Parts: sequence; structure tokens; C-alpha cells
Amino acid sequence: MAKTKSDRKKETEPKKKGEDTAGEKSGEVFKEEKVPVNLLKHYREKVVPELMKKFNFKNVMEAPRLEKININVGVGAATADQKLIETTVKEIEAITGQKPAVVKAKKSVSNFKLREGMNIGVKLTLRNARMYEFLERFINISIPRIRDFRGLSDKSFDGRGNYSIGIKEQIIFPEINVDNVNRISGMDLTFVTTAKTDEESFGLLKGFGLPFITRQSKN
Repeated sequence: MAKTKSDRKKETEPKKKGEDTAGEKSGEVFKEEKVPVNLLKHYREKVVPELMKKFNFKNVMEAPRLEKININVGVGAATADQKLIETTVKEIEAITGQKPAVVKAKKSVSNFKLREGMNIGVKLTLRNARMYEFLERFINISIPRIRDFRGLSDKSFDGRGNYSIGIKEQIIFPEINVDNVNRISGMDLTFVTTAKTDEESFGLLKGFGLPFITRQSKN
């Protein structure tokens, strides 16, 4: 069938950014509709109204939101065995679905056999869909697997609305096959929010379902 003038024009026009071509995938741009529906719906329908009522917000845009989750893993033993970095990268990628960046030493420390430029850890930042997917799995699956868990401390806010958690064992994440683990390692998670105070951040994260130890009122 002969192509019309309109068809030929469409073929010659440049594709818009993020637009799929036939048989190709566009770049990994996470849009809101890709965020886990249950978690986003819970935030909008329950968490936001509760925050607005508690902190007397007049506009929904004033309600704090989760901006990103930072994950940092220090691998001190890598000074003796650099292969541990490769293992850690694979584990964090399996847990988050995103490849982390390798952290290099900024200066040499002879007492620790550390040389400048040596790989000593990994880090990554989760945003949008992957952030929410990780949070949902972390709350519902990983936290219940923590041994002797009694609740998260409410003392780890930084005064600017961000919250950090130290995880002692990577095996709490179901993506890690315990049979293949040769070394138990931990990581630090930091939940970065748009909250202006720690109280607002506490309300936001508790609303998402993070199981905090009962907070005592301050008199």
C-alpha cells in the first residue's frame, strides 16, 4: 500500500524524548503511574490527610513526602580482598534492581593498609518507582526477618527531617540466597524526606508503615 504524505512526515519527524520506537525500549524514566499502586494510594488517601490534620497544613502540597532512599555499604575487608567489592555490588543490585556506584578511598592510611583510590564500599540512591518498590518490600518482608526485632528507634533523625537505619545483615532481604553468602555484611539506609522537622518526618514514615518503637512524649 502506498504511503500517504502524512505517513512519510511521521517517519521523518524526530522522536520525542522518552518516546518508544518500534521494537525498542525507551530510557528508564519512572513515571508516577509505575509507582506501586497500593503504596501510593495509601499515601494519598490516608497518610496525607493525617499529616494535614496533625500539623495543620492548609494545602496538600505542604504535606511532606519521601524524596529518595540512600544506601551505603562500607567494605573495610576489601583492603585485603578486592573481590568483596564485586560481591557487594551484585548483592545490592539484586536487592534494589539498580547497580550501585563503587566508593573509592580519598586518601591513604598506612595503619589500615588503605591506599588512595582503593575500592572501599558501594552506594546508590533510589528514587520514584524503585524507591517505593524497595520501601514496600523492606517494610512487609525484610523488617520481619530481622532477628530479635523490637521496633525501629526514633532517635536516628538528623534534625532536618531525614532518618537513618543501620542494617546488620544483608540476608534479611529475600533476594539474597543465604546458601551463596560467604560473608555477613550490613548497610546504612537513609530516608530523605521533604519534611521541615523531625516530627513531620516521623509522622510520614510511620504513616508508610515503618514499625517504630512507641515514641514517648516529651515534657
